[in-house]
Amino acid sequence: MIVITAPTGQIGRKLVATPQDEPVRLIVRDPGRLPAEVRARAEVVVGSHRDPDVLDRALDGADSLFWLMPADPTASSPYEAYVTASVPGADAVVRHQVPRVVIVSALGRGSRIYAGHVSASHAMEDLFRSTGAHVRALALPTFMDNILRQAATIEDGVLSGTLPADFRMPWIATKDIAALAATHLFDHTWTGQETVESLGGEDLSYQDIAEILTDVLGSPVRYRLDDRTALRRFLVGRGFSEAMARSMMDMDLAGERGITNAVPRTAENTTPTTFRAFAEENFKPA
Repeated sequence: MIVITAPTGQIGRKLVATPQDEPVRLIVRDPGRLPAEVRARAEVVVGSHRDPDVLDRALDGADSLFWLMPADPTASSPYEAYVTASVPGADAVVRHQVPRVVIVSALGRGSRIYAGHVSASHAMEDLFRSTGAHVRALALPTFMDNILRQAATIEDGVLSGTLPADFRMPWIATKDIAALAATHLFDHTWTGQETVESLGGEDLSYQDIAEILTDVLGSPVRYRLDDRTALRRFLVGRGFSEAMARSMMDMDLAGERGITNAVPRTAENTTPTTFRAFAEENFKPA
């Protein structure tokens, strides 16, 4: 039995669409957000994977657990959002003796750079390692899919960010993350606790992305450099706690300091999807 958390999120909804030859159990707050074909072939446990009772129902007889903890923007700190929120999951892994756990995490472990959300995700990894389960922590770069949040302004010709226009870093498509997770979830032979570093399809700067979008859309897209202080205030205005808004900026600054650029790119840690392929699939020409 494979147990999947956050099955309606960016990664989860692609993971549950993966062809499967064994039973799957999903933990989801709102089953109505699952596609009908997924509900028809999966067992559904309704509730939050922060809830010990929900986890007890979901992890009974589990062979593998996919753990993705969405960061609560109102949390008092990134460690509350990732680590404290994951304590019920780690406890349940121990109670139910779940053999294998696959965790969504981030690149930069061991960098000695504080990186807000990223640092807290590394602490979450350690929590699950402490259970004694076999662990694969997927260490990932920035998601290409995050660019979709700017679809409206991109249509108006503006892509924004807080990194220098020419600063290159790795980017990954969430469909490639889902494929990577599935590889480990449905393989019951691996053992030990390891970090699986993935650099996504390619290294790109925001200027590179703006040029690709210009080509794909057939209309100019320029990059606008935003101010981190102004963005932090914007996030607080949108309901983020001060601590979580600051953590986002700490993560961004750590990115500029190269926290995701330390791992050499190889054929093994490069995934298939390029940003051009992603843009052609997700953005319609004008």
